[in-house]
Amino acid sequence: MSVPAIEAQGLSFSAEGRNILDSLDVRIREGELLGLVGGSGSGKSTLIKCLAGLLAPDSGVVRIFGERLTGLPESRVEELRGKIGFVFQYSALFDSLTVFENIALAPMRRLGYSRQRARQLVREKLAQVQLEGVEDYLPGELSGGMAKRVGLARALALEPKILFYDEPTSGLDPPTAASIHRLILDMRKSLGVTSVVVSHDIAALLQIADRIGMLESGRIVFCGTPEEFLNSPDPRVARFARPPAPQESSPRGG
Repeated sequence: MSVPAIEAQGLSFSAEGRNILDSLDVRIREGELLGLVGGSGSGKSTLIKCLAGLLAPDSGVVRIFGERLTGLPESRVEELRGKIGFVFQYSALFDSLTVFENIALAPMRRLGYSRQRARQLVREKLAQVQLEGVEDYLPGELSGGMAKRVGLARALALEPKILFYDEPTSGLDPPTAASIHRLILDMRKSLGVTSVVVSHDIAALLQIADRIGMLESGRIVFCGTPEEFLNSPDPRVARFARPPAPQESSPRGG
């Protein structure tokens, strides 16, 4: 069996006296698109932040392409993070920086890019996310969908092998959300990146994911193909995969 792109064993994390992840195990194949679902507070966002090295777990091991991420010196962790892109729920752009500066910041600081070289890189990344000509805009001048695309372009700037998406369509209208989901799929197909998408949009994940994992009480209680997800007999899964149809209100008597 090939080395997984991402592997976690016995991952635990707590905050404010509450266990958020509880001895969680997961393996994600290279090039795979994994969707993560679960109720509020189930640990989805915490999990991907631990997998990306943005949070340090209380215990357990995270490996990126077979190399241990947890417990390493910060300098080596930074090197491994260079393989990882992270798209935050609310884009997390720096309000006082232009789109160019937001995307170019990491390449210029970490890779020593000149401003001219960074300008070309930013143009390329914006073209990849189908958003050109906005380099000099400030984040406040962007629509929600545009900001999401800039966040993705920033994540792509270091040529990552792995992309994490934390609720990438939160707050967007359905057509814009659909365009972001198409973009996520395009990035996976064109770049071959391993993708992990946290989302409440079950219908979209059923269309784009290779597998869907469900978290409950800090553990992954199901992980399988979209078809397996839809047909799972587990009532916890069925509650998400096949929610009951809303009941029609009875007509009032006259």
